Amino acid sequence: MTSRPLVGVIACRRTIEGHPAHMVTDKYVSALREFGLEPLVIPVWEDVMADSARALLARLDGLLLTGSYSNVHPARYGEAIAPENTYEDTARDASAMAWVPLALELQLPLLGICRGFQELNVAFGGSLHQAVQNVPGLRDHREPEGDLDVQFAPSHGISILPGGRLAELYAAPEARVNSVHQQGIARLGEGLRVEAVAPDGLVEAISIIAAGAFALAVQWHPEWKPRQHPLYQAILEGFAAACRDRSRQASSVQETPRQPS
Repeated sequence: MTSRPLVGVIACRRTIEGHPAHMVTDKYVSALREFGLEPLVIPVWEDVMADSARALLARLDGLLLTGSYSNVHPARYGEAIAPENTYEDTARDASAMAWVPLALELQLPLLGICRGFQELNVAFGGSLHQAVQNVPGLRDHREPEGDLDVQFAPSHGISILPGGRLAELYAAPEARVNSVHQQGIARLGEGLRVEAVAPDGLVEAISIIAAGAFALAVQWHPEWKPRQHPLYQAILEGFAAACRDRSRQASSVQETPRQPS
């Protein structure tokens, strides 16, 4: 039986039961397993060593940057902390900023979700609105009150730009997505392409222009009940296919017999 492609999932640094912990919520790892991938939760550290990170990522078939209650520290894009910006995770910031360029260098399939979408933008020199609801002309993108099904229900439409990576995965020019975020892209990072926008113009999906593999990030949460939402399913199927391709390529390299000298 062929082993499942191994996908690294970035952890968040939290305090749980009084102890520092590295954790990921279940919906991310369950979604990967549902689409035939094997998740591996990777701890985050502030003192990331590039050689160790490269060696670790080289063993993977894909990388997932998840959503989180925490936000990228605004010092990463040259701003002071706004009053609404109350959650931070500097260990995750350091890890994500180190892993993104390595994933690009290794041509590792990459999917960013919510915070992961924002991390990708900051890693490429972009900036963020720390409180989208306070920006003139932009709507309030925070989740509504209620249980999880209410919070993660489709909230607004998006327009998918033609000719991009997302349009390759999903043929329709529009879709409806959930909206569970306070922050959003202010200045787009250099080398990134806008893939979708909300009705108010806020960027909702981006890709890496020069990537040699799948490299897509979205502001919404496609991991939430993806089989019920064709766009979400298309994103995860596209990511899974890229990870399988990566796994097959790695296996073929390992199995290639050495030529006699």
